[in-house]
Amino acid sequence: MNDYLNRGQAAIQARNTEEAIKWFELAAKDNPKDAQSLACLGQAQCWHGRVRDGLAYLRLAGRFLEKKARKKKDTKELVMLAEQLQFWNDYEGSLDLLKSAVQIKPTEVRSFQLLSLAYSRLNKGGEALIAGKRALKLAPESTVLNILLATLEAAEGQVDSAKMRLEKVLRASFSSEEKYRAHKELAKLLDKVGQYDQVFEHLHIAAGLSKRLPEIIKQDDLLVPNMLEANKAGFDRELLGRWSAEDFEQELRAPVFLMGFMRSGTTLSQEVIGTHADVLVADEPDLIVAMRNELNRLSGYQGTTPEQLKALDLPAIKQLRAFYWTRAQGRFGDDIGSKVFLDKTTMNTIDIGLINCVFPDAKVIFVMRDPRDVCLSCFMQIMIPTPATVHLLDWRSTAGFYSVVMDWWISIKQSLTLEWLEFRYEDAVLQFQATFRSVFDFLGLSWEEKAIDFHKNASKKIIVSPSFNQVSRPLYQSSLARWKAYESEFDSIIGVLEPYIKAFDYKLRQE
Repeated sequence: MNDYLNRGQAAIQARNTEEAIKWFELAAKDNPKDAQSLACLGQAQCWHGRVRDGLAYLRLAGRFLEKKARKKKDTKELVMLAEQLQFWNDYEGSLDLLKSAVQIKPTEVRSFQLLSLAYSRLNKGGEALIAGKRALKLAPESTVLNILLATLEAAEGQVDSAKMRLEKVLRASFSSEEKYRAHKELAKLLDKVGQYDQVFEHLHIAAGLSKRLPEIIKQDDLLVPNMLEANKAGFDRELLGRWSAEDFEQELRAPVFLMGFMRSGTTLSQEVIGTHADVLVADEPDLIVAMRNELNRLSGYQGTTPEQLKALDLPAIKQLRAFYWTRAQGRFGDDIGSKVFLDKTTMNTIDIGLINCVFPDAKVIFVMRDPRDVCLSCFMQIMIPTPATVHLLDWRSTAGFYSVVMDWWISIKQSLTLEWLEFRYEDAVLQFQATFRSVFDFLGLSWEEKAIDFHKNASKKIIVSPSFNQVSRPLYQSSLARWKAYESEFDSIIGVLEPYIKAFDYKLRQE
């Protein structure tokens, strides 16, 4: 490893990605065909928020690694790079590398496993299933691969095979993490085939197992509730309106923020709105989280978000806006300035006060869904552990967290100075054109008939949300009032949800 790489790695260890990029750029300039230098530069760029440029370097590194792998008949580095690309949601880039990897060395289980995941995320279910079977053939006793294959079979309609596979897995002896995932997947499969009486048995078992998982244990489950409590106390009308009269016309026009609660229909909404030629969709980019971190840095990590904002002047607000746009440009390119920039980060709901203060000229679209269906879908879903999703592992805590977040939205929305629009997911499904025409009107966009066929465009995209395969199909009504199949399970949490059922104009009882 040359000196430039050593210095770059030291900067990474010090969490100084900007410094690391400088050294890795020198290393790549010194040896432009060195895959390690290019990969290090690409990864550092991605971590620094310049994902667009970073992926280009990672893909370039892949070209050189592929040649090296063919020459040495060793695919280890090639597969590791494919994993990095998948981490940054570049499944197309990883697919090319993995196709080569399985040709070069057709006995590597990991290559076929990652190939299966790439095909799945690219909505190529048949190819994903074939690759998954190849992986399992090489390691037939692997519980991870059996669970993966069961999910692929279920997605392809092979529910009987998937069910038998998961039941067989659960009879074996394996880790808590594997048991947790198998119970969750089996619950989703049983729901799919209408065996509702068995679903919650597996969900509750999974909830118990989740408490043993290291990735869950290390999460700070008080972080978001404490943040929302501080937000409720600190975001008053004076703070929210402080910069609302300022003229930001010389800058890029403010973003549109699409938010709600997890599993509420924000992904469907982004895909419909994103069919318009003048819209650029940012799918869960976490730009506001990065901006909040920058606010923390500016404030010396002292005080709550409202307290930090109260201490800022207008130049600091403009600095935060510039920070947001710099990150957005690094991720999505120069198109951010020529189109309506739609930032769909569902849980930006938590930071709606911060958004209002920094972008008082923004617009917010808030998607609601029957609270019972939201909680049911969240509890059934497997999500990456975060301080927010850790609350969705237990039935009661799912309802409790929903209550905390939605109470925040209800309490602040009337004090917001930015423009906002609410609509219900159910209305979007049952009255599609009327609902989304009003959304397009709100955004100042003309209605385009191709919005009706949004799923055709979605099937060709990488969608970050767990519902990526659902929005690749035409609208369906089976997602409405799913909670009715589990009405007795809601007895223990209905008191928590009732205020929001009424507030959002849903019926409390079945008719």
